[in-house]
Amino acid sequence: MTGLELLAVAAVAAGSVAQAITGFGFALVAAPALVAWLGPTPAVVTVCVLGTVASVPPYVREARHTHWPMVAVWFLPATVVTWLVGLVLGDLDAGLLAAVAGLAVLVAVGLLAAGRSAPRATGVHGAVLAGAVSGAMNVVGGVGGPPVALYAANAGWSTARTRATLLAFFALQNVVTVAVLGWVSPPRTTVVAMLLGTVAGVWAARLLSAPVVRVAVLGTAAFGGLALVVGGLH
Repeated sequence: MTGLELLAVAAVAAGSVAQAITGFGFALVAAPALVAWLGPTPAVVTVCVLGTVASVPPYVREARHTHWPMVAVWFLPATVVTWLVGLVLGDLDAGLLAAVAGLAVLVAVGLLAAGRSAPRATGVHGAVLAGAVSGAMNVVGGVGGPPVALYAANAGWSTARTRATLLAFFALQNVVTVAVLGWVSPPRTTVVAMLLGTVAGVWAARLLSAPVVRVAVLGTAAFGGLALVVGGLH
């Protein structure tokens, strides 16, 4: 096993743990190492396939808590904006857009961590905006999780509702992405790492209190925002 493969396998395991605990984060953690090892398109498809499979065990436990109307409200604008941004991205500075989006995520994380909230942003309009920003950020930086995760945190959702709704939303996004890009079979080592990480994450999630999970959600979102800033300015 080469150094890059070892790093990618470890990142897949860590991403699976993060996703089982928070409801998102697989792509944030696993994608950079997989891109370095497999190349952009195979890595994106691998992330989508593994991330979707990794969603199943934690989702099954909390499926009844899924906020399906919100999944739809996020998914529709995310899909439309993904297509629109993809069309015009060639004429824009993607790096600058990614950095700006990352800064916005970091500011939002800081406000929520400080106990601030925006009740007016928890309605349908705020949800549509979160879905649209998620789609745009996914195109410019491969990081679509923070906006919708921050929406859930701002709305004060329970841990179960947050996890179940995020997992359902990202599974749908992943299916669309794979349909567009085409199927790629993930390397066996990454499949094993994903399964082990998911089992560990589901076990850990049962032991963590709601405040700890909230910190994990905000921390994962902050990591995504920082990755966008660094990547955009690189």
